[in-house]
Amino acid sequence: MGNAVSKLRRRMAASAVLLVAAVVGPPSAAADEQLRYVALGDSSAAGPLIPNQIDTTCGRSDRGWPQVLAGRLGAELANVTCSAATTNDLTGRQYGIVPPQFDALRPDTGLVTLAIAANDIDLSSAFTACASSGTPTGPTCQERYTVDGVDQFVARIEATAPKVGAALEEIHRRSPDADVVVVGYLTYWRPGGCYPTDPFTAVDADYLQTTFDRLMAMLADQASRHGASYVDIRTPSADHGLCEPPERRWLEGLVPASPAYPYHPNAAGMAEAAAIIGAAVAR
Repeated sequence: MGNAVSKLRRRMAASAVLLVAAVVGPPSAAADEQLRYVALGDSSAAGPLIPNQIDTTCGRSDRGWPQVLAGRLGAELANVTCSAATTNDLTGRQYGIVPPQFDALRPDTGLVTLAIAANDIDLSSAFTACASSGTPTGPTCQERYTVDGVDQFVARIEATAPKVGAALEEIHRRSPDADVVVVGYLTYWRPGGCYPTDPFTAVDADYLQTTFDRLMAMLADQASRHGASYVDIRTPSADHGLCEPPERRWLEGLVPASPAYPYHPNAAGMAEAAAIIGAAVAR
């Protein structure tokens, strides 16, 4: 993680010293140094339908990875992740009623995580358009999303990159002392998918996973360009996608085997993601 998390390591070390000192000194001394953590992003972090839901408008669960991560870090958490969020909702009012996510940022914020961009490229539309019913017929998913020789998802990812970069710059402006961590998405499909258990043919599953991978490469690049760290949760989850048996899955498919929104992380995936992110931050 390099210099991007050095400030956080110093704060965590200072907090440990203050925690010991609190045994013989004023309790407020340690409380004043508690890490203030803001979680920004979409449903991949919020955890729709995972019990217990603490915000039904945004589908936010108390077992989403920001909540679990905050517990691991002993941090004061402002979790404003919200299902269906795009980069526009970081500064705009989602659904007309949800405050801009950036309103949670403060000058004394010490850690910010950002999980965003899949909704900017409308990737969820392919989960409906490309699902096969019965014998697969018709154009492939890539053919459906190619217009005049241009892959629309590739074009959308390229168009979203500067939005992510601008969001990171604004986070730094509002919380100049914060360590900023961009988090990717879990692995969905193993190579070749698992049709017909999952309604995406091998060709379409590979195309959609490649699109996710391309999106995450963009996020990693923007993090590098704009003073943030990137945490890869795709690689560690490669053997825990929706094609695996229920006890191994970190992410559910069309018919979830555990409480979670279809094609979203389950509680196990959230806990594992928190562990991966926590370990990266601690390093």
